[in-house]
Amino acid sequence: MRIFKDTQFAYLREITGYSVKEVANLLGKSERTIYRWERGEAIPDEDVLMELKSIYNVRSGQGNSNFSFKFIDLFAGIGGLRKAFESIGGRCVFTSEWDLACRKTYQANFECDHPVNGDIRDVDLDSVPEYDVLIAGFPCQPFSIAGVSKKNSLGRPHGFHDVTQGTLFFDVAQMIERHRPKAFLLENVKNLISHDKGNTFKIIIKTLCEELGYKVDFRVIDAKKFVPQHRERIFIVGFREDVGFSFDDLILPQAGPNLGSILHKSDGTEAIEPPYTNEPSGLVSEKYTLSDRLWEYLQNYAEKHRAKGNGFGYGLFGPEDIARTLSARYYKDGSEILIEQKGKNPRRLTPRECARLMGFDKPGENSFRIPVSDTQAYKQFGNSVAVPVVEAVAAHMLPHIFRAMRSHRESDQMKFMFEQVESYV
Repeated sequence: MRIFKDTQFAYLREITGYSVKEVANLLGKSERTIYRWERGEAIPDEDVLMELKSIYNVRSGQGNSNFSFKFIDLFAGIGGLRKAFESIGGRCVFTSEWDLACRKTYQANFECDHPVNGDIRDVDLDSVPEYDVLIAGFPCQPFSIAGVSKKNSLGRPHGFHDVTQGTLFFDVAQMIERHRPKAFLLENVKNLISHDKGNTFKIIIKTLCEELGYKVDFRVIDAKKFVPQHRERIFIVGFREDVGFSFDDLILPQAGPNLGSILHKSDGTEAIEPPYTNEPSGLVSEKYTLSDRLWEYLQNYAEKHRAKGNGFGYGLFGPEDIARTLSARYYKDGSEILIEQKGKNPRRLTPRECARLMGFDKPGENSFRIPVSDTQAYKQFGNSVAVPVVEAVAAHMLPHIFRAMRSHRESDQMKFMFEQVESYV
């Protein structure tokens, strides 16, 4: 192990894993400047040292308690995106979520020093406070391109103002256009790429790149690398300036955990939590075991479709397996993820196990508050993001967020200097 005899900067640069060339690109400096800093021939700004410390803390899993940037949380759900961006030092300054039950869960788990707004379409854009990053898990909706040329000839709105009008992506694009955040992260289902024969995704990327002028990259990530569940989602990242962000550099784990890691333990290693587990045994409550009637129905349904050559049916899993995607319809019969039980019918996951499956809780923990009914909880977790996946994306964005903020500060300083010079002329 190397013993550092030079500067704090050299130590921080190496423990974050960056080469001299990489850190020079991130900081917008020459390699010669970086070497001068490391030899102690010049002193880097304190902001640069703080940035490297923050990056190291996030990469090493220590978290980042120092707020370093502000973000707004749109289509917030129960806060999966917020939880991830707070883990890298972000502070949420604005929230919008239309569903009352989701807002109840959100407010039970996050300290909000601002009102949680309802429908984004009712938000006054000028009332949104200053922020650096926009995050949103907007719904997938088709766009209408009929009659665009005619409307253009009549002098009516064109571009995304016309094509996406009435969709919720329009409200996201309008927010970006109005406030010009330094960066954004948009999340959606994998099928967004093929939705409406690819037209929807094409318009989204065109809007973000050509009309709004952002440098955009995207990637589909399967959550099974982080949690025991196949869950493919697309993540779209944009920066107002070219700060060198690329998903190609994001290294994912080779393999993730299995279902056994998130299932309730009855060996005394986790706290008993009624109504999900019973006292004093710690066993899962019987209400999550399928009734004979429901279990028979699911088996007959699966057999009928098997005979027709279809793949429809329930999913039965054990502790060593990786589950199917948890969906918002899980509350109906739990058929996509049923847990094997010896000598009895299979059971649904409990809402607590769903919280762990989605990464809101670590295995064995009961820290995420679930203040709603089981039906609502299943809907909420099924509609949410896998938090560890977003944490990985957010951590990958962090150095580039810092670079974007630094560029903005330098631009403001230059503008101030020019104004000062002009005032003397």
